[in-house]
Amino acid sequence: MKNYTNLILAGIVIILAVALVGVLAYVKNQPAEVRAVQPLVEIEPMEPDSTLWAVNFPNQYDTLMKTKTNNEDTVYGGSSQFSWLERDPRQVILFAGYPFSKDYNDDRGHINMLEDVRATKRLNLDDSDPKHTPATCYSCKSSDNPGLWDRMGMEAYDKMTFNEMTPNINNTIGCANCHEAETMRLIVTNPALKEALERQGKDWTTFTRQEMRTVVCANCHVEYYFKGDGKYLTFPWDNGTTVDEIISYYEEIGFKDWEYPETGTPMLKAQHPEYEFFTAGSTHYNAGVSCADCHMPYTSDGATKYSSHDVHSPLLNPEESCGQCHADTNYVIERVHLIQEQVASTKITTEDAIVDAINAIKAAVAAGNADAALLDQARKLHREAQYMWDIVSAENSTGFHNPEYALKTLAEATNRARQAQMFAAQSVGDTTLLATGTYYATPAP
Repeated sequence: MKNYTNLILAGIVIILAVALVGVLAYVKNQPAEVRAVQPLVEIEPMEPDSTLWAVNFPNQYDTLMKTKTNNEDTVYGGSSQFSWLERDPRQVILFAGYPFSKDYNDDRGHINMLEDVRATKRLNLDDSDPKHTPATCYSCKSSDNPGLWDRMGMEAYDKMTFNEMTPNINNTIGCANCHEAETMRLIVTNPALKEALERQGKDWTTFTRQEMRTVVCANCHVEYYFKGDGKYLTFPWDNGTTVDEIISYYEEIGFKDWEYPETGTPMLKAQHPEYEFFTAGSTHYNAGVSCADCHMPYTSDGATKYSSHDVHSPLLNPEESCGQCHADTNYVIERVHLIQEQVASTKITTEDAIVDAINAIKAAVAAGNADAALLDQARKLHREAQYMWDIVSAENSTGFHNPEYALKTLAEATNRARQAQMFAAQSVGDTTLLATGTYYATPAP
């Protein structure tokens, strides 16, 4: 009887195994899944004209268009394009010698990106000047880019000047920047993001949809630099994406964005590192929350559920953005304001420390008898301190995307700035250079 039982069990196992293999083979050989609702019009791959996509997705398109006129501010940010140089004159000093000291406005909504990049005073449109603005500056401004990158390759694209590329750029940011036309899935369209992930050993095509609702934002909302004479768009992620890891990357390749006048400091400029900031162990990221959950919350039009494309601060619609998880949105708003107030005030303290370091290094250089090793140490600390401050300052949440990381980074930036000031004073043996509170000094031209 025991032998019969074993045979029966063995037979059942074999039958189940065969059945499982058959099911897997059947599933694998099924044709590609088609949409549950067939589109009204077919969209060509990488189609740059978002009005064509709007025929199939009117709700998404209509909400995206709201970003053109949405100019409502929050306490510490918003979409009104106010000038940071006017709001915080210290930044004129911090960016002296760099185009950001001429023009540094807060971002408007997505639909305005193409207009704004062409209007900024930071452009150098003299193609005969070695420091002319490259076509790379269009990389996050237009839905024409995926098609251009596909046809030209990013290397050829980036080698062109801004002026040369302009006739090819006719559409502002749109559907093709984030979606695959045939399936509407979220995709990586920026070659620089694809390459950065590959260098980290990551394959974005294996990411879940929820993961992609954050990763797709990294097509633009990241730190980057222009590599080499070809101004090749590159993300400095090879060592990791924290501020210390990015600084170490720049140190290894000897990169600088500009040299600070009268100090000789090789400086770095942070861009808009929302992706790196949010994914650096923030509470929301660790809980599985995506960028789109808060900035593009699901909404309804009758029986139709869709993600709003009116991308803006969740503080402007907390019930829709925060209320999906938090029952008491009044508490959430109060909590956000407390966090941002603390980060904003700490940021100003850091700026004062950096400006004091700049003034001390200027004085040491002007003295003409500074100890070279100590002065170089001061410059190194100035470079690191300002970049750490800028990672927090250029990131568009006043610290809320990752409060602990923001405050820790600012604290370390202040520490390094004060050390830079100290080394500058020691380099010439002048303790008067340790004076503080001189942020109102006239900046270098």
